[in-house]
Amino acid sequence: MLELITAGGWLMIIIVACSVVAIAICVERTYVLNRRRIAPPHLLANVWKQLKAGELDAAKLRNLRDSSPLGRILAAGLSNAHHGRDVMKESIEEAAGHVVHDLERYLNTLGTIAAIAPLLGLLGTVVGMIRVFAEIMSQGTGNASALAGGISEALITTAAGLCVAIPALVMHRYFSGRIDGIVIELEQQTIKLVDALHAREEEPKPA
Repeated sequence: MLELITAGGWLMIIIVACSVVAIAICVERTYVLNRRRIAPPHLLANVWKQLKAGELDAAKLRNLRDSSPLGRILAAGLSNAHHGRDVMKESIEEAAGHVVHDLERYLNTLGTIAAIAPLLGLLGTVVGMIRVFAEIMSQGTGNASALAGGISEALITTAAGLCVAIPALVMHRYFSGRIDGIVIELEQQTIKLVDALHAREEEPKPA
């Protein structure tokens, strides 16, 4: 591996650095984008049970906000529930925007790596070919080792750039799709809370 990096020239250092960053982002996002951690399965049912029992005080609301991204959204809505349905939905949308921003963290970096890695490989190809033609101009075509070194540099950087870009692009698309699914689930959970809460408030009171 060290020989390949050395043979690829200085651009290989940048490509390897990009691969390290891409791997770190993939590991971190795989851990963070856990559906059960973001939207615990029974969280909404527990919140509704506490709400009906009148047990959802300020302390429990604060714990709910800190428990998970879904809890953060639900807590934002419940904090403003007494202001009416529209205000509650606006506070939920604002909190959801912050949650989605956190879910998408580092994805732009991963997409940038997927885009620039082939370009870095192409630049390595160009640099390697320039080196080949410079050797031809100075020594002619008799020095086969010098020519082979330039061609090798061109091919290694191209292959390395593609080897970094293809997995990075695949993982970027995968994480984007995963986030879309999580966002839909969060929307469904919050809509259930809003509808249930205001449906209960709109029930006719016994005479």
